[in-house]
Amino acid sequence: MYFIQPTRNIPNLEHVLNTLPSLQMINIEDLHLYDPTIIAIADVNDFLHYQWSLPTIVIGDETQGTELSQAWELGALAGWIWTRLPAQLEQSILKIDAQYKRNQDSRDLPSAAELQKKLLPNPIELQNYKVETLFQPSAYLSGDWYDYWKISDKEIMFYLADVSGHGVTSSLLTSWMAAFHGRSKTPRELLKKLNGMLVQENIEKHITMIAGILNLESHQLKWSSAGHYPPAIIFEPNQPPRVLNTSSFPLGLTEDLEIEEFECVLNKHARFIICSDGALEPFDGGLNEQFGQLVYHLQNQSFEAPEHVADDIAILSFRRMN
Repeated sequence: MYFIQPTRNIPNLEHVLNTLPSLQMINIEDLHLYDPTIIAIADVNDFLHYQWSLPTIVIGDETQGTELSQAWELGALAGWIWTRLPAQLEQSILKIDAQYKRNQDSRDLPSAAELQKKLLPNPIELQNYKVETLFQPSAYLSGDWYDYWKISDKEIMFYLADVSGHGVTSSLLTSWMAAFHGRSKTPRELLKKLNGMLVQENIEKHITMIAGILNLESHQLKWSSAGHYPPAIIFEPNQPPRVLNTSSFPLGLTEDLEIEEFECVLNKHARFIICSDGALEPFDGGLNEQFGQLVYHLQNQSFEAPEHVADDIAILSFRRMN
């Protein structure tokens, strides 16, 4: 941390410097040369006069209550009295520094959320198909994710994943998946590789996922599931919904993960839809009741995510157009 050399005489200055030998003494005229994210300690008079942007703890005389209040209004992190500094000065500064860093992280969340959204796949024109999506984090960052990309002129690969928990760690795993997936050519291969890396790195998170490949010409769909709920659903005109139930473990729990691959053909005007479990939250009742209501609203195209949700929501749908 920095200590800015006061421009006035401070009788108690030597005592402060002896208490904090790790401080780096710097001059006001050199402030532009130093890291603007490191906390500085300075005399309140200098802070008010120069109004620099460094995060600063200000110190004043006993008669300078007004000046200390003004410094607080200008963004000072704390205000102390030269003759009455905290008994454990270094620990007090470390606490202020930790709180400052937490506050900075919170301020960065909106920007981080925008960056995360930019990692989502761009809209894509597909032969015979339309892609429909919904992405709504419960807070700034989401642990739910979907992606899709062409692996040939007539095939598209996709997945929808739900990382356990919320917050920065879960959202970082979604970014990791976005960077990793391109090496895989089948759903089973993708899930196996992701599982192996999660187990190997001992990341204390698990991921449920549905991954698949759709042939845009033959309309053949191959998919695999890793412990994901709700299951994928196929809607066809004048037909009851087809719920594609599977049974498996989520990724990241065991090395010996068995992944089955399933196949079907999408008929004309069929919709294949996968959702994260946050899509169940708008509905009342137990899990079965919630799923039944979700299926009803998806079938009637009346699903609407609430403005404020308790869990992240992601939905990915492929609609055959002919």
